[in-house]
Amino acid sequence: MFLSLTGLALRYPRAHAGRAAVEGVSLGLARGAIGALIGPSGCGKTSLLRLVAGLERPDAGRIAIEGEVLADAAARVHLAPEQRRIGMVFQDYALFPHLTIADNVAFGIADWARDKREARVAQMLDLVGLAHAAKRAPHQLSGGQQQRVALARALAPRPRLLLLDEPFSSLDVDLRERLAQEVRTILKESGTTALLVTHDQLEAFAVGDVIGVMNKGRLEQWDDAYSLYHRPASRFVAGFIGHGVFAPARIVECAHGHCVETPLGELHDVADCPLPSAYPGGDCDVLLRADDIVHDDASPVRALIERKAFRGSEFLYTLRLAGGERVLAHVPSHHDHQVGEWVGIRAEVDHVVTFPREAEAAAGD
Repeated sequence: MFLSLTGLALRYPRAHAGRAAVEGVSLGLARGAIGALIGPSGCGKTSLLRLVAGLERPDAGRIAIEGEVLADAAARVHLAPEQRRIGMVFQDYALFPHLTIADNVAFGIADWARDKREARVAQMLDLVGLAHAAKRAPHQLSGGQQQRVALARALAPRPRLLLLDEPFSSLDVDLRERLAQEVRTILKESGTTALLVTHDQLEAFAVGDVIGVMNKGRLEQWDDAYSLYHRPASRFVAGFIGHGVFAPARIVECAHGHCVETPLGELHDVADCPLPSAYPGGDCDVLLRADDIVHDDASPVRALIERKAFRGSEFLYTLRLAGGERVLAHVPSHHDHQVGEWVGIRAEVDHVVTFPREAEAAAGD
């Protein structure tokens, strides 16, 4: 594994109630892969990035790149940030306003021979699509262009790992989405191994090959986007990723093995579900994503539309069943039903995921 983190922990003196900023985090990132860390504010994702950069010393654990140990708390090893050959891109770009774009990109390779330096700058500006702007000043470029300059500058010294800390957060939504795709293309074309921190799930899905979900300093799951969405490893990941609710359910024996009884009827695609004996009496909570719920006027199951949010091609409906349970549903926007209207729905769940019953989960909010 190219980047290897093993049992990392970081405890800030100011942390309240003795809680660690990072606790027991282990992960691996292959050469040329892009990892993304997401989670709620204060979950430890930026602290983890600072540990990898060398800006913080771990209280426990080990960091290595290609077998070279960068930090090892037990062995009291800590390589300084400037010795790690790691590049960083920040959310504020940090470009020098008095330097041209070309000089900004050249800043980290000032000790290179002039011909090699100029060739590298030209190569990086061409990579990020800004060769035409080499002689301009940063203030003459848009926010998205400035961020690409910052990326070119970080890549110029050929870092073996690139760290990106909320690099798109200061940009508007449309630009963030487009630039995220562009950055992924640039990183792949340059063969750069990268680790990105973001609070935006769609951004993480757009950029990352593998995504880590953090919660209270711990890494809940390190997986591809599909698995995070369809096979969440914990209840927190299931609730944090995408739109969905937990509904009360029961795993029971059926004619062909076992199935899951839900307020929307029986679910039978349960190959990955535990046996009924895994939960007391088989009682559990089932994860129902908004795309698991299909609007069907012919269905005997009816639901009251409590809220709806227009998303362009679709509505996100919040629905209440007759028994009080709430579910979410994506419905094509040409099916424009009104709040307070009862509609027919049915479940189409390809991946049935269950968790231990929690009393408050049935509320669905």
